Amino acid sequence: MRLSSVMDKIKKYLKSVRVKLFITLCIVIALIVFLLVVINNVVLEKYYLYNKTRVMKHIYQEINTAYNNNVPYEDIESELKKFSLKNNLDILIKTNDDIVMLATDNYRMDYSAEVEFLKDIKQNGEKIQSLYKEKQIDINLVKEKNSSANYIIVSANLDNGYELYMRTPTADLQESARISNNVLISIGSVVIIVSGIIASIVSKRFTAPILELNGIAKKMSNLDFSQKYQTDDAEDEINNLGKSINIMSDKLEKTIKQLTVNNSELEKDIERKSKIDEMRKQFISDVSHELKTPIALIQGYAEGLVENVNADDESREFYANVILDEANKMDRLVKQLLELMKLEYGKREFNNENFDIVALINEVIKKSNVMLEESNITLEFNCDKEIMAYADVFYIEQIVTNYLTNAIKYSKEINGKRKIKVDITTNEENKKIRVSVFNTGDNINEAELQRIWGRFYKIDTSRNRENGGTGIGLAFVKAIMNNYKNDYGAINKEGGIEFYFELDSEK
Repeated sequence: MRLSSVMDKIKKYLKSVRVKLFITLCIVIALIVFLLVVINNVVLEKYYLYNKTRVMKHIYQEINTAYNNNVPYEDIESELKKFSLKNNLDILIKTNDDIVMLATDNYRMDYSAEVEFLKDIKQNGEKIQSLYKEKQIDINLVKEKNSSANYIIVSANLDNGYELYMRTPTADLQESARISNNVLISIGSVVIIVSGIIASIVSKRFTAPILELNGIAKKMSNLDFSQKYQTDDAEDEINNLGKSINIMSDKLEKTIKQLTVNNSELEKDIERKSKIDEMRKQFISDVSHELKTPIALIQGYAEGLVENVNADDESREFYANVILDEANKMDRLVKQLLELMKLEYGKREFNNENFDIVALINEVIKKSNVMLEESNITLEFNCDKEIMAYADVFYIEQIVTNYLTNAIKYSKEINGKRKIKVDITTNEENKKIRVSVFNTGDNINEAELQRIWGRFYKIDTSRNRENGGTGIGLAFVKAIMNNYKNDYGAINKEGGIEFYFELDSEK
């Protein structure tokens, strides 16, 4: 068990950034040393010969130019000595008659041997490697017959007819390359060791904050956002990563809190949906109940027409009018229900605008004058100033009409009078306008004050169909006011009841 634990720790350590950085650095240095050794073996000799060839061509051009420009003998000799010392050269200038014009010390002392050497070169071509050749200059790498020494020999003709010979020994390039390679390998080994130590120290500095960030990330995965990375003013990548993780932690914490809230709201929405399903079932039940009567009437009168129950034209016309009237009521009911559903489920857009609520109420009262006179009702509305409201005029007119129509239907004599009073009050503090409609008559039971706003609810179930309405007028008021999030309701008062609703002041 202990051995397994140790092995796991070793595997984990080998996978760490520190080890990977150390191995990567060692491999890079080893590759660099290897490339240098390869380049040293392949390129060193060629570069050396190229450089020597270039130098000798330059010396040849300088000597040729000096003779062409009639430079004094002493100056030419002085320059030759400089070239000889600087480049380790033996230089010889002679005529076609083998008269030596200028020579460095080595050539001067052993000119006869040199001549023999040149003859031997011509006879033994295998020892010659051509480095450069033109019309007047020939540069070759030559190996002596009985020696391992190599020389670069220049044979050239000057413009004045003289012959120029230059010779320089080449270093043992293979030995030089071997020494150089050994030095490179030794230096590379030292560099790998030193770099490994430095990499270990430096990587620890970098891996410590990474490990800290890893710990923070693990806590975040467990929805623990308490720990934050301690950042400083440095603008390096790790510090920026720490800042980013802190920002992400804050955002995740806020998001999860929001998700918790949203989840709670979703549960409430599911509960509301369940209630809505119940409302839909109730809605279908209510509609079915409301349509039973007109459908039964239409069916009965239609059968009467088919069976000629009454043969006279007047009866036939009465039957047809009843059928048409009931069909119109069904059509109106269905349209009202569809409009009510759109209002209740927020599918209706309002065309809000500024308008004079006083002028609107006066217009509704004017349309209701016939009903008021027939019912012998006195209506009071004493507001002659302009009061601007902000809403959809069409729907507000429906509310006022509904309140006024209900007031006319339900009003009763109190002290020998049937009375309706319309009033408007404004509240500058909350920018609201309150419209109230009071009618004399019976109070409504407190338990029913909330139920009257439901669909198809009727307090007086004995009312006839002609004057009873559909029972969804107050449901319209509720739906419209809920969309505007404004207050509405009914209040029992002495001698009657008051219905009210609120509007926003003009914008």
